[in-house]
Amino acid sequence: MGMKPLILTMGDPTGIGPELILKALLAGELDPFADRLLVAGDAGVLARASAPFAVAARFEPEDDGTGRLWLADRSLPVRVLSRLDAGRLVPGCPDAACGAAMAAYVEWAVAACRRGEAAGMVTCPISKAAMQAAGIPFPGHTELLAERCGVEKVVMMLAGARLKVCLVTTHLAYREVPARLSREEILATLRIVDRSLRRQFGLERPRLAVAALNPHAGEDGLFGDEEKRIIVPALEEARAAGIDARGPFPPDTLFYFAARGDCDAVICMYHDQGLIPLKLLHFEDAVNVTLGLPIVRTSVDHGTAYDLVGTGKANTASLLAAIRMAEQMTRNS
Repeated sequence: MGMKPLILTMGDPTGIGPELILKALLAGELDPFADRLLVAGDAGVLARASAPFAVAARFEPEDDGTGRLWLADRSLPVRVLSRLDAGRLVPGCPDAACGAAMAAYVEWAVAACRRGEAAGMVTCPISKAAMQAAGIPFPGHTELLAERCGVEKVVMMLAGARLKVCLVTTHLAYREVPARLSREEILATLRIVDRSLRRQFGLERPRLAVAALNPHAGEDGLFGDEEKRIIVPALEEARAAGIDARGPFPPDTLFYFAARGDCDAVICMYHDQGLIPLKLLHFEDAVNVTLGLPIVRTSVDHGTAYDLVGTGKANTASLLAAIRMAEQMTRNS
């Protein structure tokens, strides 16, 4: 492998990740990336995931912990990081061993990226509950990556061809959002997004549109004062630092203009504010990108899809989009 590889982590061994990888491989969808991809996972689990496709996968081990997984006339290199009893795994029922394995794939990938041995990483979905059961003290990928990279703040960006949304707050109860917003938090988000879009997406001067928290952007304080008190001061400070950040715009109209191409990314105050319009437009092909890390990390924008495991029906669009975006980011970095 001449170029530095893109590491593709297999995700939950009882989830949809292994099957997506094999479906994309068999269909030739991974051919454009054949020289770059290295799967971090479990050879036995991957081989078993070929069952819905009526083509038996075979694994040819090599002597350094890697090998090649063959499916018909196509193959992928695999770094073997777990040896689970694939025949005993039940879709949707990951145990603690599965939780430890899915964490091991991510740990190995981030370490390889930090050492400069890999160009970036693309992650398949994990089970947060199984990781917790294995004693992994992180609620998910993002927190683990931030800790391992020594970064205090990262920004979740969900991206498709027509819309990119970046979140100031992510997974917390809606009633807690206003108290968690601050001028400093919004400004830090704007700085990370601006820097990442310049460095990793090749934009000379990213145009950032900031969503208001309240209807009608607060209507001069009639529906809330967070705009005047928190968001506007953050925007003024960002602009003084040379960031092209505008707003706050009423959320009910902003996304129409954003999807039309009037800005490069929308900064959203809370999870559903950004993800509802994003998934309306990009339900199948959205990519989850972690901004603010010293490494490139993209992910599928869907969960473990336990109900689809073993059916062969899962859609590979998000996985392929995540690989393409990681490729683009590593070229620009």
